[in-house]
Amino acid sequence: MPTTIAIDHQGPVAWLWMDRAEVHNAFDETLIAELTGALKALDADEAVRVIVLAGRGKSFSAGADLNWMKRQGAAPVEDNLADARRLAELFRTLAACDTPTIARVQGAAMGGGMGLAAACDLCVASTAASFATSEVRLGILPGVISPYVVRAIGERQAYRYFQTAERIPAARAREIGLVHEVAEPERLDDAVQALVDALLAGGPKAQAASKALIRAVANRPVGAELIEDTARRIAELRATPEAKECLSAFLDKRAPAWKQG
Repeated sequence: MPTTIAIDHQGPVAWLWMDRAEVHNAFDETLIAELTGALKALDADEAVRVIVLAGRGKSFSAGADLNWMKRQGAAPVEDNLADARRLAELFRTLAACDTPTIARVQGAAMGGGMGLAAACDLCVASTAASFATSEVRLGILPGVISPYVVRAIGERQAYRYFQTAERIPAARAREIGLVHEVAEPERLDDAVQALVDALLAGGPKAQAASKALIRAVANRPVGAELIEDTARRIAELRATPEAKECLSAFLDKRAPAWKQG
């Protein structure tokens, strides 16, 4: 049985809760393993259309558990590296999910917590939320989260926040691209639900293909190879049963069969 997470299935939506409120949902080896395993299982479950990642208690996640970090700092180099690879696999797993993912950030998202928010497809934050890449103040660096944070906020902003470790209020996080929506605390779940409803209106295979498309075209020059790739992707998707059903449903002014189910 999981000891650091909880999963609440609400129809086609899986709410994946980090459940270490007493330590602000800080990472240790158990939380890393259980989150990674849960994400893989939920992503493989065709009944799950959306994954909402959330944290119990006051904070979304305080990042690394200091006692865990201290243990790893004292471990042999190979053990330390293996542990860092397991943490990197957590973020890779989250970012690579075919299923749409939403971060629900109600409080502090520090270090790895900010990494989780960045690795999700969408991020909804309370006005009480704050973010930081706080690692330099602990004498380390935001290593395994960096691909996802830089992707979200851009290289220029990363130069600032990776070095200053400043706290980033929710409104500022939205300005720099980390957060999509900001809501008052009492309206946070309504804001999450609005995005869930929008996601459930789309075709699941089309959404997975769209995520793959973004990864394929981001930061690539527009040349003959890229143009051919994008043409092939849409041509192949148009021939799928889901696309044909969606088009028929639109023309017939009805819900598609996969949504009715």
